[in-house]
Amino acid sequence: MFVDKAKIYVKGGDGGDGLISFRREKYVPNGGPAGGDGGRGGSVIFRVDEGLRTLVDFRYQKHFKAKRGEKGRTKSQHGAGAEDMIVRVPPGTVVVDDDTQEVIADLTRQGQEVVVAKGGRGGRGNIRFATPANPAPELAEHGEEGQERWVVLELKVMADVGLVGFPSVGKSTLLSVVSGARPKIGAYHFTTITPNLGVVDVGDGRSFVMADLPGLIEGAHTGIGLGHEFLRHVERTRVILHVVDMAGTEGRDPFEDWVKINDELKLYNEKLAERPQIVAANKMDMPEAEENLERFRKQVEELRDDVQIVPISSLTKMGVQEMIYKTMDLLEQTPDMLEVEEVAEVEERKIYRMEKKEEGPKFTIRRENEGFVIESEAIENMMKRMQMTSHEAILRFARTLRHMGVDEELRKLGAEEGTIVRIADFEFEFVESSGYYY
Repeated sequence: MFVDKAKIYVKGGDGGDGLISFRREKYVPNGGPAGGDGGRGGSVIFRVDEGLRTLVDFRYQKHFKAKRGEKGRTKSQHGAGAEDMIVRVPPGTVVVDDDTQEVIADLTRQGQEVVVAKGGRGGRGNIRFATPANPAPELAEHGEEGQERWVVLELKVMADVGLVGFPSVGKSTLLSVVSGARPKIGAYHFTTITPNLGVVDVGDGRSFVMADLPGLIEGAHTGIGLGHEFLRHVERTRVILHVVDMAGTEGRDPFEDWVKINDELKLYNEKLAERPQIVAANKMDMPEAEENLERFRKQVEELRDDVQIVPISSLTKMGVQEMIYKTMDLLEQTPDMLEVEEVAEVEERKIYRMEKKEEGPKFTIRRENEGFVIESEAIENMMKRMQMTSHEAILRFARTLRHMGVDEELRKLGAEEGTIVRIADFEFEFVESSGYYY
């Protein structure tokens, strides 16, 4: 079974809660705070493993959650951080955020890693809030929530040479002849529905990896047929081996087939049009093949002068070894496309300028029945972190809102003594004399 696309859920571990604790030692009447910080939550990390070839494991396990950090301890001891969750993926895996469609990572090298869901920070214990004015605070924080998201994994076959062409032109037969691969071969379209890989031994100590990819049809760049399922794999190949039925056994014109396939590649990704290409003029053992080849050469030369045309017959193995030599020679002259992209990416990032983010309003207030509702991501995040279990924590929260200007804005909107103010799932009573919430 070959699985080249999977959608999974990942979540970093939550941070451990900070602790409110005080020293209780004999002969130490004023021991002071001793609550430690919570531990960091584990992150979900994808790591490339060359031993994997498919995404089939993600067909059965779709949720990956890292462990949360331990709570803070007494005697000023911090809780232990959780271990990161390592998820192994095959080389050639592209990780895409399902919500934003942003490419998070393109994993190609053995051991390459990327953090896809970061663990949350541990909450601070009450030892962190001690001040000369308040040497024994009853304040602590909850651990920060770990990052969570749905991601899509796309596997693009890592091969040096990709076989492209219309269905039933002989790609699978050619792969079986030049390598030890045993792809499914049949006298009908789309016999190959998943990529097949084979190692080709050139015979002089050199070798390369060849991929037999599902057949293309007109309109594939829009998803028709196997469309994108095929085209995503072509991007990884360094050299395109374009197999053409030179005998026209299905009544198609070889030159028109060649033009249509190249158009589909270009429409999907313009860079593919620049990829080095060799045309394997297949089925030369059939009638009319020689005549078609002569006409094909002239037509191709009018459009491109950099395409090598090698007449072959997968059935009789005529010209196959010559094609292998030319393919290997072209590979050695062609740089690794991934390395070129990485160098270009580094060059683009040499100059980095911090972009100033446009700050919008820190909060909004709207009426609800007889009270008010405060909406603010910053305030809600602060409430999630702060352990609202003591009067001191409530007062600290109230002072923070007053410094942000919430009290003043509520008064402008008509808030009076006893008015109910709601923030997320919490309700408070506005006290005019002090501006505190209870």
